[in-house]
Amino acid sequence: MSRLVVVSNRVPMPAKDGDAPAGGLAVALQAALQERGGIWMGWSGNSSGDKEPGPLSQLQKGKIAYALTDLTDTDVEEYYHGFANRVLWPICHYRLDLAEYGHKEMAGYFRVNRFFAHKLAPLIEPDDIIWVHDYHLIPLAAELRQMGLKNRIGFFLHIPWPSADILVTMPVHEEIMRGLSHYDLLGFQTDYDLQNFAGYLRREGIGDDLGNGLFDSHGRSFRAGAYPIGIETAEFAELARKAATNIMVRKARQSVEGRDMIIGVDRLDYSKGIIQRLDAFERFINSNPGFQNKVTYLQITPKSRSEVPEYEQMQKMVAEQAGRVNGAVGTVDWVPIRYINRSIGRNVLAGLYRLATIGLVTPLRDGMNLVAKEYVAAQDPDHPGVLVLSRFAGAARESKGALLINPYDVEGTANALTKALTMSIEERRERWSRMMDHLLTHDVSQWCEDFLRDLIPVARLQSERGSLLAS
Repeated sequence: MSRLVVVSNRVPMPAKDGDAPAGGLAVALQAALQERGGIWMGWSGNSSGDKEPGPLSQLQKGKIAYALTDLTDTDVEEYYHGFANRVLWPICHYRLDLAEYGHKEMAGYFRVNRFFAHKLAPLIEPDDIIWVHDYHLIPLAAELRQMGLKNRIGFFLHIPWPSADILVTMPVHEEIMRGLSHYDLLGFQTDYDLQNFAGYLRREGIGDDLGNGLFDSHGRSFRAGAYPIGIETAEFAELARKAATNIMVRKARQSVEGRDMIIGVDRLDYSKGIIQRLDAFERFINSNPGFQNKVTYLQITPKSRSEVPEYEQMQKMVAEQAGRVNGAVGTVDWVPIRYINRSIGRNVLAGLYRLATIGLVTPLRDGMNLVAKEYVAAQDPDHPGVLVLSRFAGAARESKGALLINPYDVEGTANALTKALTMSIEERRERWSRMMDHLLTHDVSQWCEDFLRDLIPVARLQSERGSLLAS
């Protein structure tokens, strides 16, 4: 069986006991790596200062070899903070006003991808299957091809892919698209993202949609498809069920006794729509005085990229907005918004999801948003909550039982909160069961299996299955 080589910007290292770190993606990829044997390569998160990074730091755990490299201060600033997070991230999330293009940062992005390729290439065997993840590493396949590698290489984009009108505002859009053409399989979160990709090829006249997932561009033929990522649904549901006995969850239950809880969980990022969400909650409270002192909104927002000025400013804005609302409508015995600006353990988070009557997930743009899926998986089947979900999250394409909203429509979101809080238990169960049934059959393991099935040529896959059966 050919080995699997996973490449990502950061590598979730296993715990000392060898278990996968928390999170469905790490669990699924580690399981695939353990089954086939392979390598997980990426940035260590550390800087070597102004010195060139040394050899790869390698750690063997079972059949998986973890290979990590440091980056220089210049690399981190130009590749990671610069082009990846100040150009690609805002453009893919339709925030042209926040994109800060600079030639130096662009050059650093391509340079670091070339550096990754030179670190990775000596580890690759002719039969290896390579799976590259996310926007940080789009040019990696082109660099590996330049070095003569002919392996099957797949790429999965975890964030949204923008329409042609948005993408062409990026000065190096042609180079980015050329880089994507060097993969054998491109995976997007939704059919909308795939349509945007195909639309760019047609509009710019640089490729053809050949049908049945086949494309031709820059002299190469490749496949592309929608592969909506899932969570480890059954395991997360069990985690939420058991979390009821957790002391922090019990304290949270006591603190909201007699009140409905609305929960929002987001990394601090301008794409998440947190400011608009706070506005909507305030509108809801002011429009429904009967709910005052009967609803608590818990917003959990760990800090994110605090070294980037836009994120530091946003942290201040969210805290001020929550404080203003609490000051305006709160009472001596009621704090309408509880704002937590730190990470919460996954088992506690699962229990808090289960406590909440409403899961409020309102990104302005999101590739998938796994919080929406975790909220659904965590619910008590007898008394499930209601998912209020932005139509601009990839998860909206699958969550047929959610109340879909436009996060820019503050009044519409406020109305959805009212509808969710007054919804009958029968309707809540029906909506929840539709979503849960889908999540159970489209979990993260199925996502991983689907992608690798399409990446590995059918003839080779049949041969490997035959070898497994023979053994």
